[in-house]
Amino acid sequence: MSIYQNRGTNAIYISKDDETVDGVHSLSKNEKSLSNNPEWLPTWDSNQKYPKLLPFKHVDRALFGDAEYENLFKAADGEVEHSQITPKFGTEVKSGIQLSKLDDKAKDDLALLVAKRGVVVFRNQDFKKRGPAFVKEWGKYFGPLHIHPNSGAPAGFPEFHIVYRRAGSGEEENKKTIFAHRTHNVVWHSDITYELQPPGITALFSIKTPESGGDTTFADTIEAYDRLSPQFQKMLDGLQVAHTSREQAKGSIAQGGIERREAVDNIHPLVRWHPVLKKKVLFLQRGFGKRILGLKVEESDALLKFLFNHVESAHDLQLRANWEEDTVVLWDNRRVVHSAIFDWDTATSRHVIRLTPQAERPVASEEEYLNWDPEVELKSQEHIDQILATPPAEVYELLESLKI
Repeated sequence: MSIYQNRGTNAIYISKDDETVDGVHSLSKNEKSLSNNPEWLPTWDSNQKYPKLLPFKHVDRALFGDAEYENLFKAADGEVEHSQITPKFGTEVKSGIQLSKLDDKAKDDLALLVAKRGVVVFRNQDFKKRGPAFVKEWGKYFGPLHIHPNSGAPAGFPEFHIVYRRAGSGEEENKKTIFAHRTHNVVWHSDITYELQPPGITALFSIKTPESGGDTTFADTIEAYDRLSPQFQKMLDGLQVAHTSREQAKGSIAQGGIERREAVDNIHPLVRWHPVLKKKVLFLQRGFGKRILGLKVEESDALLKFLFNHVESAHDLQLRANWEEDTVVLWDNRRVVHSAIFDWDTATSRHVIRLTPQAERPVASEEEYLNWDPEVELKSQEHIDQILATPPAEVYELLESLKI
């Protein structure tokens, strides 16, 4: 008996036909036979155990990129066909650039392009054919690859996060699982914000998607911050939010899933500073960012509800990326939130792979960014439980004393 994930979250479902051998869960033989790319199918290895992630000094490759993307376009195979998805947010590259062939200088330009445009959609890429070992090495250039504590991954490559929905999942299955208790399935989020150092540039590429539907929608949280009044921005600046993976871990274990690392809590600024763009960003996560420190429960809930609604309902700061075979979407996980769209009801599979290089520790200002030290941070982590237990009236005085 094994498990698989539905949606981009940690929703886990068990099938009696699946296999478990020596603690490794995998799909049934019948399910495997339906795939043309078995090396990318999910497995869940309960033998995998990893220690707590430690702080490290991250250097963003975008800081070395050429402002005109000269190296990226020099690497092109012929003319690059590209267009803006919206004037301020998102670019689609239809042809001319093969990501797998980029050298380091071209990758620096790529990182800068993703930071500036927020989301870049590349068509006709060969990641799927290159295989996990190659793509893993490609992604390591942008930062240490995150190993998800609970999700499925290709056998032997825990650095990948797999979103897999079975081929038999049609209209009736949708009603039983996704829409049994909710009227919609839009879940806006920024990935793994519970980690001390969440991702920067993030890659998601398709193995198999529906002929239509199954888009991913993105919202720009730099634009969302800029839309707020100066007085409201002033109120938000300096606030800290408690993020946690405990509910995700508990849900995984309750449904037969795995736990590669113990659950964690971390504290991040509600408004973070972007080291490449030198701009302020609303750093939100509806699932993991549960509470604004220093506010009482009702105050925190009301403010977060307003901010979530602001980002999620403002269609004029959003874009929708559609999927084709061999599409790779790169985005800056610091400045965008996203959601999968489950709007198809045919009996077809959705199989996409996420590669998630970690980036800098979120901070509220350039001064904090320049002065941040991994060893000091490690000592600060010893006080997380104390901070989370401190009453609102006292918590910022404690944070100041600890220099967090």
